[in-house]
Order: sequence, then structure tokens, then C-alpha cells
Amino acid sequence: MNYQTFEPDENLRTFVKCYWILENPEETYPEVQEIVPDGCMEMIFHCADLYEQYDENGTSIIQPRCFVIGQLTRPLKIKPTGETKIFSVRFHPEGFMPFATIPIKEMENRAVSLKELFGKDGYEIEQKIVKSGSVFDKIKHIEEFLINKLSRTETIDRMIKSTVETILTANGQISVEDLTRQIDTNRRQLERKFSSAIGLSPKQLSKIVRLQMVLKLLMSGKFTNFIDLAHYGEYYDQAHFIKDFKEFTGYTPKEFYGKNLRMSFIFYGMD
Repeated sequence: MNYQTFEPDENLRTFVKCYWILENPEETYPEVQEIVPDGCMEMIFHCADLYEQYDENGTSIIQPRCFVIGQLTRPLKIKPTGETKIFSVRFHPEGFMPFATIPIKEMENRAVSLKELFGKDGYEIEQKIVKSGSVFDKIKHIEEFLINKLSRTETIDRMIKSTVETILTANGQISVEDLTRQIDTNRRQLERKFSSAIGLSPKQLSKIVRLQMVLKLLMSGKFTNFIDLAHYGEYYDQAHFIKDFKEFTGYTPKEFYGKNLRMSFIFYGMD
């Protein structure tokens, strides 16, 4: 298996967290994998075989060849159908907003094809990326595409960017009340802007960021006592910790610790 990440051009670093590739000639992960939300949207290009995606009822669909996956509010269940060869753009939590052509909130838990989002331009960039031989050619093509789209859009709201940075710095361990006091705004205005720009509420993003911090500690082996882990994550109590954990992973901490969820780390930058 080949997994690598690449830095974006400085003109896109405000919006793009990284590019990554995942290549595997075989079905190393033949079972359904649960991808844990991390607050970042992804632009995915399947350059080989496609993936199946499952809804809450267990019904499967085949993902588009190239798409943007909206904000996840629950585990994303997917399964490879054969050879994996993925190129992806991982955006910052607020980073896709300037490129969106439909309301971001409507993309929640959905794989929206580039054709639906960008029409002819979406089809053309899909063909360029899929047919490009090297990852550097793919990056060149996608950066030209994104910079061209960016030149015709608004930039990210400073309030949103500042609030996201505060949440990330605090590892999600900050209340919405504290956020509104720090940026001197009211809760309703902040939630409305978050919904429009990110597709999540400030509380949802904080919960996801905090869980990501806890997951990193859990998978690094630094904590094996879940009571201590819940305390470190500043959860109210063990029940609160388990509830939030299961909401976004689909498992209790104990169940998660016993599962091989390597794909969660690959798709969301936790490896």
C-alpha cells in the first residue's frame, strides 16, 4: 500500500490542508470500513476501481468516480470494489466554502459528483486527474482548477476562520458561550455563519475536534484506561464520553480499540 501526503501551493494553503494519494493493487480492506468524521471536506478522485458507500439502513450505492464528500456527522461506511488508486484534496474545515456551488449544508454525508457541482468544468478536471500519470501532474491540474475557481469567489469570513482556529487550538475543549464572548458576537449569528460556511454548528465541530484528539491518544497507546482518557478530554463524565464517541465512530471506546480502523487514519490524516 502506498499512502503519501503533499503540501499545497502557498496561494491555496488558506483553503487546502493537503493533497494525498492512496494506492493499493488489491482489496486489502475487503470488509466495510467506518471513516470517522474530522470536520474536513474532501475532493476525491477514484483513478482505478470505485468504492461502495453505505447509508444508515445498510443500503449501498457506488460512489461517483470524482466527487466532494460533504461534512460527516456520522461514520462513513465504505468498501473498495477492487484496486484502489485515489487522489484527494483535503480542505480545512472552512476551506471548501469559496468553491461551493450548492449550499454546503445540503452536502452533509453525501458524495456529490464534480459534474453536479461544476458542470463541464467538473467533467474536464475529472478527465485530467484520472488520466494524469504522476501525482505532481495531478496536483498541477487541480491547483490550476482551484485557483481559477477562487478568482471568481469571495474569501472566507474572518470571523469563521478565527473561530475555527480557536476551536482547533483548544482541541475542541471550548464551549459555544466562550466562543461567542471571545469573538464578540451572538450565538445565533455564529451558528448561521458556521452552517453556511462549514456545514456544521460550532458545537458539532468542537465535538469532532475533541474526539479526534482523543482518538489520536487512544491509537497511540498513550491511554488505555478509558476513565483517564475521558478525564483528559474534559468530558463531563464517562457516559458523556461514550455517547460522543459512539455518535461519531459507531462504537464504544472499548469496541473501537479492538477494531482495525486503519482506513480512518488514512482518509482523515491521523496516521
